This record gives sequence, structure tokens and C-alpha cells, in this order.
Amino acid sequence: MASEFKKKMFWRAVVAEFLAMILFIFISIGSALGFNFPISANKTTTPTQDNVKVSLAFGLSIATMAQSIGHVSGAHLNPAVTLGLLLSCQISIFRAIMYIIAQCLGAIVATAILSGVTSSLDGNSLGLNALAPGVNAGQGLGIEIIATLQLVLCVLATTDRRRTDVSGSAPLAIGLSVALGHLLAIDYTGCGINPARSFGSAVITGIFTNHWIFWVGPIIGGAGAALIYDFILAPRSSDVTDRMKVWTSGQVEEYDLDADDSRVEMKPK
Repeated sequence: MASEFKKKMFWRAVVAEFLAMILFIFISIGSALGFNFPISANKTTTPTQDNVKVSLAFGLSIATMAQSIGHVSGAHLNPAVTLGLLLSCQISIFRAIMYIIAQCLGAIVATAILSGVTSSLDGNSLGLNALAPGVNAGQGLGIEIIATLQLVLCVLATTDRRRTDVSGSAPLAIGLSVALGHLLAIDYTGCGINPARSFGSAVITGIFTNHWIFWVGPIIGGAGAALIYDFILAPRSSDVTDRMKVWTSGQVEEYDLDADDSRVEMKPK
């Protein structure tokens, strides 16, 4: 932990997660709220939210941020992704904790800014996740688990440095996975799959009804994806000692802990 704590690049990575989270949340939730604004002088019809538009906004914003800061922090932008990479022994426990704090703070700041920008909206929910009518807590939890599992599984598989068969853009693949999760889950839970994103809206609105679903679901999904990938689909040969070394000091193969350029790149090696 001490070795990472002293590195400037480590703190740059934490700041990158914070700033990128602000942009991601502002753009994606902003697109979801946009349908509430009058789109014409004719107000005889009420506009409805376009799920495809919102899904693409979330997916493309993640892809853009991953391309922008992937070489600095790895562009996790999601506590569930960070947890998956932690359990996959790709980052240290200290880095995971700092990333999650930065992600949550970034989400709160972005939602607060968005609250000011959209203050004219009546009953502004600020993208608050909630169960749809007819969907109970267990069903919503299941949706969140599956939607998050496919995302984290995509991240692990796309960024696996052992693979030589991956071509194309890893950020775009991950962005499409985010969009896919939203296409599935928006109608059921509003699509959390990102505890920090859900937390920001809950904090600013002060509404925490069923909020636990949007933490427990993504955590189970992210952890499940890491276990499935690392122990079933593509088992790793590292033993317990190697894993403990990564959790305490960082990934030896990924981070040069004696230099000041440690990073996690969001692309296959």
C-alpha cells in the first residue's frame, strides 16, 4: 500500500476516476432527463423517454471516457468493475477503495450540477433508480445481477492481457456492454449496474427507497463475473501468495512500482 500511496501516478489515477465520473454521469443522466423539456410549442402530446437514446448515451459516454483516461486509471468508473478487477487480482485493495470513493464523490458532484441545470423540471428525479410497477425487490435484484455480470465479464475478457486474439477497440466493446445492460434493465429498475451512479442520485434527492438493490445486485454480479472468468472460463495460475502480493502492493506485471508511471490500460496487450 505504501508503495502506491507515494506515487504521483496513483493519485493522478484517482483524480482521473473522479473527473471522468463527473463527465459520465452528467452526460448520461442528462440525456435521460432531456425528454422532460418541451421539444416544440405544441404541448398536446407528452414526450416519452427513448430507451435506445439513453442506452447509447450511457454506453458511448463510457467508451469515450475509457478512451480518454484508460491509460491513466483503467477507466473503471463503476465500483462493480473495480470489485471485479480486485477479485481478479489486477489491482490492490487500497487502489480499489480509493477508486470507489472517487467514483461516488464524482457521481454526487455531477448529479448536484445536473440538479442546477435541470432545476426547472417538476418532480425532477435526477435519474433516481427505482423498481418499475409490478417488479418486486427480488426480481429487481436479479435484473441488476445479470446486467452487471455481463458488463464485468466483458471488461475482464476484453482487457485480459493473456489474450492475443482480441482486435478492435476495447473501450467501444465495453461501452456497448453498458448500452446492452441498459437496454435490458431500464424498464425494470431504471438500470443501476453502477452503485456510484445510483448513489449520486439518491444522495442529491434524499430518496433511498430500495437503494440496497443497486449496491447488492452489482456487487454480486461483479463478484460472480470475476469468479466465473478466473476459475472457470480462463483460470489463472497464480497461487495465494501471488494474489496476496497484488492485493497489498498492486499488480506486479501491470505496475512498475519502482517507477512513477504505473497504470492500467484499457486495451489488450
